[in-house]
Amino acid sequence: MTDLLARISAQPLDPSVVDAAVAGPEHGAVVVFTGVVRNHDGGQSVSALEYQAHPDAERFLAACCDEVASATGLPVAAIHRVGDLRVGDLALVAAVAAPHRREAFAACAELVERIKQEVPIWKRQHFAEGTSEWVGL
Repeated sequence: MTDLLARISAQPLDPSVVDAAVAGPEHGAVVVFTGVVRNHDGGQSVSALEYQAHPDAERFLAACCDEVASATGLPVAAIHRVGDLRVGDLALVAAVAAPHRREAFAACAELVERIKQEVPIWKRQHFAEGTSEWVGL
């Protein structure tokens, strides 16, 4: 595995950290994805989220980053948040840099999909009326 930024964090996320991990003078495009806690899901008002990760989640995240980087030849980075988040907080920041935008967008989309499918992180949605549900178990 190459030296990639792939981290699980309980601290608020800073997109500039992920951007800086992939940017370089040879790249004309840096695509940064920020997954933001939204205020609704399935017709219900969401008041907050709680993310929990398997102890090996960071290893799975690193594998996703490494495999996308190896397949594309592009630098990639990602940080996923855990803990209690409020509406508007960043839950995931992922970035890919490339000489041109098309390949950067495609690789970043692939990275985000892989993270959502393969990294063992679960979220508990808290709804405005006081109920909650786990997603991704």
